Amino acid sequence: MIGTGIFSALILLCWSFPDFWYTQSGRAQDFVWFSENDRLNGWTFRSVPVAESAEKILVADRLINGEFFNEKKEIVRVFSAKRYQENQNEIGLFVHTPDRCWTESGWQIEPAVPDVVALSIHGVPLQIERRIFVYEGHRELVYFCGLVGGQPLPYRLDHNLSVGLKHQLRTAIDKTGTTLRAADSRLWRRVWDSFVSRQPFLGPKQFLRVSSSLAAGSDAEADRRLQEFLPRWLQPADYEQERRAWLAKQL
Repeated sequence: MIGTGIFSALILLCWSFPDFWYTQSGRAQDFVWFSENDRLNGWTFRSVPVAESAEKILVADRLINGEFFNEKKEIVRVFSAKRYQENQNEIGLFVHTPDRCWTESGWQIEPAVPDVVALSIHGVPLQIERRIFVYEGHRELVYFCGLVGGQPLPYRLDHNLSVGLKHQLRTAIDKTGTTLRAADSRLWRRVWDSFVSRQPFLGPKQFLRVSSSLAAGSDAEADRRLQEFLPRWLQPADYEQERRAWLAKQL
């Protein structure tokens, strides 16, 4: 009987520990959430349907995909995916980063420095992954980042980077590189980073991506364009109000 009681207590502890561990952090911090502004002075927004690609299988509660263009013929492409409530039976929003889905769609990752930039958007510090992708001679500068549980991620979203590079070099064992992903140390390092930072994997999530074309010798100009564009496109929002509006549409 004593052994059974100890075993039951251990099961209860294992089951309740994630709730205790991950919800003890960030309670004094504001809940961070962004809305997407499609009316920017000098820019015109055009919605673009999400293609039959890896990004479509994210099964987000809300998806925004489109592009802004101005009189200078500059284009900024935007993508936002939101989950207001977590479903553990669905794929995570951060699983299919561009490092994975873009390379599987035929894009090539061009080595670039830096591959991460630290930006403050309306006072919110964000680690933003920075990549240059190439497809049939077209070069695209891409920024992407995420929020979980109302806080910026304390770890990087680079878990698909090394696998994406191996995949484009045709060293992946299978088409999607699943075997390589399971063995990749960066993926498991992010699991550990989440644990020690007490930042949960589950909870309300927002994945953000912006990109812009690169002409020869214009990398710095494209960086400036995206960094000036982000705080205009993203605006601080009330998560609960947005979630309630979404729930009302489901009825």
